[in-house]
Amino acid sequence: GIQDYILKADMQLFPNVLNNIKFGISTTFHRFSPPSFTSNIPGYEEITIQKRYALESGIYILNEHTISDKLSANYGLRYSMFNLMGPVDDYALDEERENVTDTNTYKAGNIFKTYGGLEPRLAVTYLLNEKSSAKISYNRTRQYIHLLSNTGSSSPTDLWIPSSVIVKPQIGDQVAMGYFRNFKANMFETSIEVYYKYLQNQIDYKPGANIQFNETIETELLFGTGESYGLELLAKKSRGRFTGWVAYTLSKTTKKVKELNKGESYPVRHDRTHDISIVSSYTLGPKWKIAAVWVYSTGNAVTFPAGKYEYGGQVVSYYTERNGYRMPDYHRLDISATFERNRKGKNFQSSWNFSIYNVYARQNAYSIRFRQSEDDPNRTEAVQLSLFTIVPSVTWNFKF
Repeated sequence: GIQDYILKADMQLFPNVLNNIKFGISTTFHRFSPPSFTSNIPGYEEITIQKRYALESGIYILNEHTISDKLSANYGLRYSMFNLMGPVDDYALDEERENVTDTNTYKAGNIFKTYGGLEPRLAVTYLLNEKSSAKISYNRTRQYIHLLSNTGSSSPTDLWIPSSVIVKPQIGDQVAMGYFRNFKANMFETSIEVYYKYLQNQIDYKPGANIQFNETIETELLFGTGESYGLELLAKKSRGRFTGWVAYTLSKTTKKVKELNKGESYPVRHDRTHDISIVSSYTLGPKWKIAAVWVYSTGNAVTFPAGKYEYGGQVVSYYTERNGYRMPDYHRLDISATFERNRKGKNFQSSWNFSIYNVYARQNAYSIRFRQSEDDPNRTEAVQLSLFTIVPSVTWNFKF
């Protein structure tokens, strides 16, 4: 896991009615503590992955500038820095990143690698009339901490690692454009946005990579670039007894790694072509409110075996393209009812919430594994694991 110790300060300056300047500084000390492993297997009685330490800092300035009655802009600049620190035994790899060639020992507090860079951002909004506006934006971000998971779904065994001498910070450049329009005195809000993001230093894994309890985990990693682009639609009602919104996203996110998929781009694990959310709430009276949420998304991209062969008396699966298959589509409906008695003038307030998660008991796939069929040993079958179906619950909330 990660332990963070954070110091930050944010300030505002109003030089005039047209400018609102925000600036600040922050620093975070990260301590990465990978899990240890013990067993009774000879040679593997105990595996302890060393802790890693890093100091992440940033300084920024941002101006919210009203240029005219119709035109406004938010522009700013942030500088971020990431320092890797001891105590640690840091290793170097050969050109193929397969074997350790050297190890350097650094004492506590010693900084042995520094990353940093500017992160500009700009957003310009133009009011077309009283009800509609258009916006265009650009920003650059740097990500110094990375989540490793080569399973088909998120798992407690997923591992966080810092950028290192081998693992470079991920950099993203995004441009976006949007059109926004309100109706009926701003009771209804609608928007349409398109975006494009270019990603550098993206992480993926060698075929058959082992990232669990691995003391030289960088030997299992590959690096490349990525792209993400899409369309987002939103319709929202924010006032009245009935409120809610409908959101739809059409998107595509891909990676390109020289050593994978013949060097051609392929979808990332969390690429979802379609993503829909419908959220609604209705106030029955002063005490009761009901709500419903329905979500749908295209299944995650996954790598499944394309076939199998026998080698040395064992059956071995072989794979073709990376993330060439899809999990089943995900969808579910949740409903709830909330009872709240408003005790005016009383310090103690409480409410009861009655909810049902996954009303129609959809068996969404958490993971899919392959095994030899019990009826026919020559046939391989897919087995789906689903975690939750229908889950009713009652919650009592109170404050005083």
